[in-house]
Amino acid sequence: MNRLFFIASLLFINNSNAVVDDIILADSFPEKLSEYEFFLDTKAQIPNDKVIPYELISSLFSDYSLKQRWVYVPSGLKAQYVRDEVFNFPVGSALIKTFYYPVDERDLSLGKKLLETRVLLRKSSGWQAVSYAWNSDQSDAFKKVAGKTIPVDWIDSEGQLRAVRYRVPNVNQCKECHAANDKITPIGPKARNINKELNYSHGQYNQLAYWMDSEIISEIPRRLESPVDWSDYSQNINARARSYLDINCGHCHSSSGNANSTGLFLHLREARNVNLGIYKKPVATGRGSGGLKYSIVPGKPDQSILLHRMESMDPGVMMPESGRSLSHDEAAEMIRDWIAQMANGKSF
Repeated sequence: MNRLFFIASLLFINNSNAVVDDIILADSFPEKLSEYEFFLDTKAQIPNDKVIPYELISSLFSDYSLKQRWVYVPSGLKAQYVRDEVFNFPVGSALIKTFYYPVDERDLSLGKKLLETRVLLRKSSGWQAVSYAWNSDQSDAFKKVAGKTIPVDWIDSEGQLRAVRYRVPNVNQCKECHAANDKITPIGPKARNINKELNYSHGQYNQLAYWMDSEIISEIPRRLESPVDWSDYSQNINARARSYLDINCGHCHSSSGNANSTGLFLHLREARNVNLGIYKKPVATGRGSGGLKYSIVPGKPDQSILLHRMESMDPGVMMPESGRSLSHDEAAEMIRDWIAQMANGKSF
């Protein structure tokens, strides 16, 4: 490479990252996603060299939408490993997530419909969240403090036309899920959730190893108890069910989450049967219980409040209570099978 061109490239990268840092730490949010300069090409979602793509082993259900995720950590700083929690990201970090539907799930080359990009920014005062809705020509996304509803359709893997009124959350709705100890916090990027291989532009690597090599995280334990991909039918059904409940419910249903007063804890490491819901009576559930007595009745899914609320589409009953307007049929079927296979009042 020509030396002058190489130096110019480094100057461009450093200047670009300086712009990103300034915007993240600013008192207000930019009006447009492109203003952050996370992407070399905003429309094509091509990130700059310091914005690293990542995937979760199991992902939160959001009306069958697909997601692309990226992480940004300022140069010279590292996120610290925290057992069972998201990394402790340094001030100036950002987590970026774009929600989209393929035009046709059977042929991804036909393109996708970008709906929303959510941004979590680690400021000196803590994490702050903001959502950006994509415009009709898919050239940029614009800040939506009050939220937005977007009608969208797509063809699923079975060739069926599906439609949904996708909801971009308002600022207060972000807190319904992204809260721990009454503070906004990320959900997905725990070390255990990203302990998987990912295809990068220059090869396939374990994500944790790649983050280490990229010098954005500090040391991590050699062994991690990680979830499984809940949709991988070759895995044990207990591991699949617990992994699904962990990423979809465990952030609220934990001792530090919004649902801590329920005593129903669905995070990956919970080992107490009653806190997992087995023969556990509901706390202030109201009509959400459907007249049923226990969260989980081993061997009897139709008598289990957990499954009843997963399958319901009644806004006053369904769980999660926000973030979906469709039933996750495949996951509900798995939870049904999981409960049906329990025996003698115990989990697996």
